[in-house]
Parts: sequence; structure tokens; C-alpha cells
Amino acid sequence: MTAAKETARLLLASASSGRQKLLTDAGLAFSTQVSKVDEDAVLAAVEAADGPQSPSATALLLAKAKAENVAAGPHAAGTVVLGCDSVFELDGVAYGKPYTTEVARERWAQMSGSTGILHSGHWLIDTADPHSASGRVSSTTVHFAKVSDEEIEAYVASGEPLPCAGAFTIDGLASAFIESIEGNFQSVVGLDIFVLRELLAEAGIPIVNLWK
Repeated sequence: MTAAKETARLLLASASSGRQKLLTDAGLAFSTQVSKVDEDAVLAAVEAADGPQSPSATALLLAKAKAENVAAGPHAAGTVVLGCDSVFELDGVAYGKPYTTEVARERWAQMSGSTGILHSGHWLIDTADPHSASGRVSSTTVHFAKVSDEEIEAYVASGEPLPCAGAFTIDGLASAFIESIEGNFQSVVGLDIFVLRELLAEAGIPIVNLWK
């Protein structure tokens, strides 16, 4: 193993507090650099060339775009860049962030008592060897309880769902509305540490080298 891999530095291409907490709780040393990616433009360009993308493929596509954007920046030299993106699938339809209260309210009317899948895409780039980049998707099934109109109004008014894929987050207020999951809890938050371990291993970097 080279000295560079023994002293690898992880750079997270995300401002997500949930993802940052997962890395911190896992004892990993990292820094952050928010990507400047127009997600709609990236997806539109790919769909124009290759046709509609599945929710899972969309999550991986956007994670890759974010990692590549940050890896090309001046602060990424000597780091291993991790890009992540989450897409929620309900009845075969992909949903991203609702952004507005109206959309969040509509989403919850659909999600109440339903089951969906949260896809979290991961893309890892070793800036010392960018051709070895690789990615993976972690998908978890989420079963929602029946939620009353009053609960939906209160949750939407909290503002929590607006910046979240699928209009919910399992590590916040919406935890009261999630009956159960099938898969990895971390994947629903947006970053599966086990997947990160696998991607680091493919790059020749043991995850223990990133422990604080």
C-alpha cells in the first residue's frame, strides 16, 4: 500500500447534516465540499441521450455527477471524494426533494399508509487515480403508517420535509410516521457506511485508515 493510501483523506461532496453525522458516528475523519451540480440539467441530458432512468440509476447518476464536480476542484487534490444522492421511489415513480409546502403535502397524502423505496447512490473517486472511480446503490424499503391530515399539516409546517428526498427523513420528526424498514437504516439517511467500506476497499484503502 502506498503512503498516499495509508494517509488518505475523505472529502464528502455534500452539505447533508445527516450524512455528516453518519460519518462522525462511524469514527471517520472527513471534510466537506458542497458540489455545484444542476441535478435537473444532468438528468435531462442523460435522459435525452439514453432515455428515462430508473430511480436507482438516477441516484447513482447524480452521486457520480456530484463527486466528479468536487473532485475537479482545487481543494480536492490528495483526497478521496465521496458523492451521494438519494431518490425516493413510490409506485415506480422517482421523487426528489419537494422544496415547497404544497408539494410536500401532496407527497405525504400519497405516502400515508404506503410503502416506498429509498435509493441512496454512492460514488467514490480517488483523485490520485480518478480512473478507478466506482459506485454503488443501497436501497431500503420504507413502510409508512397511516398519517392524519393534522399530522401532515404539522409536519409540513415544521419545514423538515422540504429539502429531503421523498419529503421525509427517518432520523427526524418523520420517524414517528415510519412503521418499519427492510434494509439499512443508514441508507434511508443517505449514506451507507458498509457501502463506503466496500468502495474504499476497491480503491485499495482500508476504512480503518480513515478512523480518527
